[in-house]
Order: sequence, then structure tokens, then C-alpha cells
Amino acid sequence: MKPGIRSWVEKSSVTCGDTKDITMSRIGKKPIAIPDGVKIAVSADNTITVEGKSGKLTYKAAETFKIQIKDNVFSVTRPSDTKQDKSTHGLIRSLVNNMIIGVSTGYKKELEITGVGFKAAVQGKVLNIQLSYTHPINYEIPEGITVVTPKPNIIVVTGMDKARVGKAAAEIRDYYRPEPYKGKGIKYSGEFVRRKSGKAVAGAGAA
Repeated sequence: MKPGIRSWVEKSSVTCGDTKDITMSRIGKKPIAIPDGVKIAVSADNTITVEGKSGKLTYKAAETFKIQIKDNVFSVTRPSDTKQDKSTHGLIRSLVNNMIIGVSTGYKKELEITGVGFKAAVQGKVLNIQLSYTHPINYEIPEGITVVTPKPNIIVVTGMDKARVGKAAAEIRDYYRPEPYKGKGIKYSGEFVRRKSGKAVAGAGAA
């Protein structure tokens, strides 16, 4: 091991403890304070139900994990220190935290459309998108997802389920991903698109 790398590992072991503990289990060990307006229930088969002002979400956790709700605090204990259990430990904690955020404040993805004549509008349960194709695209809005178009070139996707919101936004973006030459297409708000210069025309600039 190179001296520089060895010193970095030594410093890390001092500040972070044994490097074997740098896993998802660090996330799993963190308790979650249940906010006001959110209720969490756990059934005998470890089905977790989270309910808030926006609705209700459920998740079935492995029965080998111990789930506890005490003094308005949610915590998970793993059955062993195997790599798989450590990974699942962090996953359960992250998913429940996402559910709490989802039923209380929700998730949002904003998309921007760039291009002459490119626009979108919601018509009932369908998002109508006009791009450079011969016909408009009709995207059926999934259950549990809300799509609005405050402007013809802005699409806002919201919902309780983080994964489903992300999936819907990705599906819409895939209809016309931003291209690097003129920047046309559908991109996430704030997304950086690396631009490329077009090919020079042969003989351009010649006398």
C-alpha cells in the first residue's frame, strides 16, 4: 500500500472506527422521530403502514428484523451482522423514512421542455406531449401520481411514493432525452447537459 493511501486509511479508522463498520448498517441504526400528523403501525408479519395527510403507504419488511415504535420513535434491529442483514437493515430504515416524507410532504420532480413547438398539457388522466414527431405522445398518468403543466414547457410530477415519482419522471424524459447540440428535448430541472459544437461545414470561411 502506498504511504499516502495508508495514512488516509489510518485517519479514517480513527475518525470513523473500524472500516468494517462503514456499511449501510450505519443508516439502519439511526432511529426515526415520527413527526406530528404521521401514524405508523406494524402488523404481526412485519407489514409497516405509514399514514399521513397525503394518504397511506405500506411496506412488508423481513420478519427476522425487529421493528419497534416507542415514545414516537421508529427503530429497526437486525438479526445478525452478516453483510446481507446489514444491507437490508439500512434499506428498511431508508424506505420507512421515505414513506414518512411521502405521506407528510410528498415528492416532486420537475421537467423542462426545450425546442421550437415542443410543449405539454394535461388532459384528464393523460399528459399530451408535442415534440418533433409526426404525432403527439399521450402518456397515461399512473395511479398515485399527479402531473401538472403550469407552463407549456414545464411538467411537474408529484406523489407520495418516491420511487414511483422518479419512475414516472424518467419515463416522460425518455420520450426525448436532451440532445447535446441544440439542447432540444426533455430534461430534469437543474440538470446539466454537456453541449457539443456542431460539425463545421466543409469549405466554410474559404475565400
